[in-house]
Amino acid sequence: MSVNYYFHCVFGLKARKFYNGRWLAEVSLNVAAWGTAVHSSDSSNWYAPNALDGLSYTCTHTTTQTDPWWKLDLMKTYSVNRVTINNRLDCCESRINEAEIRIGNNSSDLLSNPVCAVVSTIPAGATYSYSCHEMEGRYVTVNIPGTSKILTLCEVGVYVIFPDNLATGRTVTQSSTYGTWLAQKAIDLNPGLTKSYSACSSTSAQTNPWWRVDLSSVYRVSRVVVTNRIDCCPERINGAEIRIGNSLENNGNNNPICALISSIPAGVSSTYICNNMEGRYVNLIIPGYSRFLTLCEVEVYEEGMMKFSVLGN
Repeated sequence: MSVNYYFHCVFGLKARKFYNGRWLAEVSLNVAAWGTAVHSSDSSNWYAPNALDGLSYTCTHTTTQTDPWWKLDLMKTYSVNRVTINNRLDCCESRINEAEIRIGNNSSDLLSNPVCAVVSTIPAGATYSYSCHEMEGRYVTVNIPGTSKILTLCEVGVYVIFPDNLATGRTVTQSSTYGTWLAQKAIDLNPGLTKSYSACSSTSAQTNPWWRVDLSSVYRVSRVVVTNRIDCCPERINGAEIRIGNSLENNGNNNPICALISSIPAGVSSTYICNNMEGRYVNLIIPGYSRFLTLCEVEVYEEGMMKFSVLGN
């Protein structure tokens, strides 16, 4: 019950179905800030990333032009549940009328991506939500068709549902911490594809560095997914061991091995099959001297769970 309460406060958990003696859950997260934004033109300091900063009083603004647009690159393909738009408060709220929200994988021909919704109107300072029904795409765009148009966006949210990851919200620890690369960042669902330093965990250089998640109960683990950092040093993960079990002897690093990681390319998520190994603790450890263990995301799944809603790079 305490874990469910923590999820509700932090992530907005929704119970979905009862399976294997427990309620499975799905977490809805705004992934917009995990990406990068550009728009068709800049007006003064009203830059495209202003729509991702969480501040309703800093907005984007194009110049007056034909078919202005704003584009968000999520860095990988997601199934988008809904998009939210916050309109400017001070004036000109009607400028957003007839804007199109599009989601797809075409980066250059934005108008070829399917339409999620058309904005009829948004009152000044209001935030409206538009259901996209799990549309798949890496790029989310807002465009206004027509001549002599200005596109202003004060905030854009892109919400994705992440189901059934056993690691989310659990207690984690690691053998040491490098700077602000906290152990918890490996289970925040942010794969760190734009800013590894703000989304990944890392130990300091040491002998046999390790990271561990406590699942709170014993589960039959079917697979573990590990996302490697994108900015540098992808080879640091080479030789890491994934271990699953119920013992905390040697900090859990003596538990049976699920898999050995030979390599993971930069920014890639790799899946390791664990064949329903039973355990409460999932560890990653890299044997050796002067080693770093950096993890941008660790996901743990039980047999029978739904497929993860992030579709790939």
